[in-house]
Amino acid sequence: MHRPAAPHLARLLACAAVPVMLLAGCSSGSDSGAKSQQGQAGSSSSGSSTSTASPSLAPAKYKTLPDPCKAMSQDTVNHLVQSAKNPNGTAANSNDSKDRGGCSWNGLDGYQFRYLDDSFQRFDSIPNASADDQAKSSFQQAVQTTTGKASSPKTTQLSGLGDSATLITWDDKKGDDPYHNATVVARSANVVVVIDFNGAGMQGDDKPKADEMDKDTQQAAKEALASLK
Repeated sequence: MHRPAAPHLARLLACAAVPVMLLAGCSSGSDSGAKSQQGQAGSSSSGSSTSTASPSLAPAKYKTLPDPCKAMSQDTVNHLVQSAKNPNGTAANSNDSKDRGGCSWNGLDGYQFRYLDDSFQRFDSIPNASADDQAKSSFQQAVQTTTGKASSPKTTQLSGLGDSATLITWDDKKGDDPYHNATVVARSANVVVVIDFNGAGMQGDDKPKADEMDKDTQQAAKEALASLK
């Protein structure tokens, strides 16, 4: 039987383009006030310092970041977010695309809602702090931030994704709609990547299959890491 769309379904697509979480993490004292937060693009100063690296510290492996809206293949985006409102993604605001960036997608396919975003943060070596060490600290902070906001999160250490990677999953409800959430936080050398993927069956439709969403999130993270050059 056809179910008429409730008003909040129409509002969902209009309002669901939540800005991407841009990682915090400090690479210099001037950036110590920056904070990581889900769904809000960072507007603070760049996460990497332009200070000259100390001769005793290894230079940063990655000098720039990829276009976050092209870090995953279009086939992957179409698979994860069917009927995406903007298949090309909505870029997050960033005052320095060399150091920070993000992109998000959302879509409602029938009564199945999906939201996906990626975020990148790059670090340069500065006196007394290597680029990799700063990225390690930012990685830990991102994991702690995600688990701190999640309801009864399950944390899994992943292998084969960069130098370190963690999957955080949890279920919650928004109104009467049950959501599944999956986040992968990964680090490759001096860059930290976060993939957020969540979805729900609206109006009593089937709940998303958690294991499939978790695997899809890891595939998205794999592609995002592979886009680093």
